[in-house]
Amino acid sequence: MSASDEIEPGYVHHQHRDAYLKRLRRIEGQARGLQRMVEEEQYCIDILTQISAMTKALQSVALGLLDEHLAHCVVEAAKTGGPEGEEKLKEAADAIARLVRS
Repeated sequence: MSASDEIEPGYVHHQHRDAYLKRLRRIEGQARGLQRMVEEEQYCIDILTQISAMTKALQSVALGLLDEHLAHCVVEAAKTGGPEGEEKLKEAADAIARLVRS
């Protein structure tokens, strides 16, 4: 890995940041669309279908961020060992638990 490819632990890698932002902007548009659907009193099932699509899109972003966290932050902390490694592992486990509950 070259110096330009190194990842600052705890931060989204610049190569992925733009993709996450693009997806989040699309999700933001979906949220505005949902608001319009409710304002226009559209059919409930259609609204629920759009909510489901938006939920899946958010879950996709969350899983990508989790994967990045595990691959970089947790791995680096585990290499150094000690309390920081245990803390990063607990953070990841807690994040996974929150995702599974949602």
